Amino acid sequence: MLVNPNARRGAQALEVIDRLVAGGVDVTVERFDSPAEVSADIVRRAGETDLVIVCGGDGTVAAAARGLLQTGLPMGVLPLGTANDLARTLGLPLDLAAAADVIVRGRTERIDMGEVNGHPFFNVASLGLSVDLARGLTRESKRRWGRLAYAFRALQVLFAARPFHAEVINRQERIHVRTLQIAVGNGRHYGGGSVVHEHASIADGHLDLYSLDPGAVWKLALMFETFRRGRHGIWAEVQTSKCVEFDVRTRRPRSVNADGDIVTQTPAHFVVRPAAIEVFVPGPSGS
Repeated sequence: MLVNPNARRGAQALEVIDRLVAGGVDVTVERFDSPAEVSADIVRRAGETDLVIVCGGDGTVAAAARGLLQTGLPMGVLPLGTANDLARTLGLPLDLAAAADVIVRGRTERIDMGEVNGHPFFNVASLGLSVDLARGLTRESKRRWGRLAYAFRALQVLFAARPFHAEVINRQERIHVRTLQIAVGNGRHYGGGSVVHEHASIADGHLDLYSLDPGAVWKLALMFETFRRGRHGIWAEVQTSKCVEFDVRTRRPRSVNADGDIVTQTPAHFVVRPAAIEVFVPGPSGS
């Protein structure tokens, strides 16, 4: 059980250990100070472990991906972050006791994993507005304000938004866009509950991309509900595409944000790894 004590609700993780033990899960707790330690901890403990429980937000869960791939261990998630988008995509309860019960019941499914320049992500990797948003969100602001911190920072980012030119290449086409944001989704939810595409699934073997035209900035209030439902493609200012891999090139290097953390820069290669990770999900008891 990997616990991030810096997560906003990190102190609550240890409170569900008795519930897990009562359900037949023998728990060993491993604390870490940085998500960079997580995959190494998983590999180090693999010989004495049947499953990994990751306690933290989306960035912490993404940091576990390499270790899970290397060991083949299944992952349970206790959502302790601010957005918890992977938990939403998997249908996991945000209540920790109920999330622990999902692990005890033992039902698992395999899900896709996205990569951008070799960096794993489960939800969305993007460039543009989301990078500016991530840069302004401190750990302290997220701990203090929760999802309100995202809203405050988003307003600041929108007022200062500057468009950029990019080339998007997939197996079918090559397009040039002038954009405020390019987002590539592996999962369904991002940004605390928005939907990357109405038909997006974390187990469909595809990535969903959208690009936001600069002219949309004055319509975002009108477009808000369509982004929440994943129907933003109905607007002329939003271009969408689905493929197993994308390349995004820009005139100068631009940072790329993956599941809330800035991990690389353009040129960026996005690819899906189908059915890469086994995770515990709600439903009837499994084996």
